[in-house]
Amino acid sequence: MAVRTKSGAEERKTARKNDPERTKENILEVATEEFATHGLSGARVDAIAERTRTSKRMIYYYFGGKEGLYHAVLEKAYADIRTAEAALHLEDLAPEEAMRRLAEFTFDYDEAHPDFIRLVSIENIHRAEHLAHTSSIRSTNLGIVQTIAAILERGRKAGVFRAEIDPVDLHMLISAFCFFRVSNRHTFGTIFRRDLSEPGLCETHRRLIGDAVIRLLQGEAEVALSDSHDRQRKRPRA
Repeated sequence: MAVRTKSGAEERKTARKNDPERTKENILEVATEEFATHGLSGARVDAIAERTRTSKRMIYYYFGGKEGLYHAVLEKAYADIRTAEAALHLEDLAPEEAMRRLAEFTFDYDEAHPDFIRLVSIENIHRAEHLAHTSSIRSTNLGIVQTIAAILERGRKAGVFRAEIDPVDLHMLISAFCFFRVSNRHTFGTIFRRDLSEPGLCETHRRLIGDAVIRLLQGEAEVALSDSHDRQRKRPRA
């Protein structure tokens, strides 16, 4: 008697039933791309269901609807970068090395995850109204500020950091440069005729953000600015 084997579709259905966490991960992965590409209003749950070979009903069961799925995508996006940062073990590095490593990591991560950049840009268009209702994102992001604060404190005690700077401001400084290169790549590149994805320019910018942060913390940028102001004051008037 012939033995009936399961079809590919039946095997996938069984696998989904036996591994709901894997199914949710797959849905989030596809939904991240869908929301990053089309935004919240343009993204279609039907398209996500089709690409994940699941059902719209199952997506609603797991995430409670389109906005619930979008919230979950945002939570995962922020959790992923914070988890990657924690894996750097910056507490084991000397203060200067730790801060440069963080700046370079942020540069590399943003460069490699354009969907993350697009999602954050989209949420800013919505004035962070969805993020504001997702308390876990706030707590998730406190870790990086605490990490920066600890590095700054170690650097001051060691005498290598002289500048006084708020850890949130420093986080914003690093994020702003790295984020802008990806979010504004096409407009900036078109206006100034520069390909920001060119490997040589990427390496230059990667080194630039690390050098800028270290010089700022060492107080060199502050000294240079003060010297510039002194020269302006001493310049003879016409």
